[in-house]
Amino acid sequence: MAQNETPTPEEQEAQTDDMTPPVEEEVQVEEPTKSPEEILQEALKACEEKYLRVHAEFENVKKRLEREKYQAIEYASEKFAKDLIPVLDALGMAIASAKSDADAQTLLTKLTEGVELTHKQFTSMLERHGVKEIDASGELDPNLHEAVMRVESAEYESGHIVQVLQKGYSYKERTLRASMVSVAN
Repeated sequence: MAQNETPTPEEQEAQTDDMTPPVEEEVQVEEPTKSPEEILQEALKACEEKYLRVHAEFENVKKRLEREKYQAIEYASEKFAKDLIPVLDALGMAIASAKSDADAQTLLTKLTEGVELTHKQFTSMLERHGVKEIDASGELDPNLHEAVMRVESAEYESGHIVQVLQKGYSYKERTLRASMVSVAN
């Protein structure tokens, strides 16, 4: 064919046929269809596997929480015990100073000061942990005070505390030991 010649329709069709890729026939592979029972069996198996995983995870969480609970209970007093150590140290120093070769009056003065400081330190430590002295003044409260004796008193009204025989203590809102008191008749 020359350059100026236009191709005939047959030639054009032949050229187009050469340029188009051959069409492959689509082959459909039929997957075997599953019966409803098989579908349900697969779904059941998937649910069982999921249940087993969730159950195992639940058991692991349960064990971890039990372990943490045990440790919390086991070591609940740790901070309290740590705070007791300085008080113990102060008592040790008081005992050591009592064994010194100082004269009796100096020794008694130092020992008294040491015991007073230790008492103050111990009281402060207890308060930091929620232990407080029960107020034993005014009218008798059977929840906080234990009347161990009655006394005649012109100064106090009947049922009022006259004297504290032993201090009482509470922990937060709970009475650890009631104050032992004498009460006016």
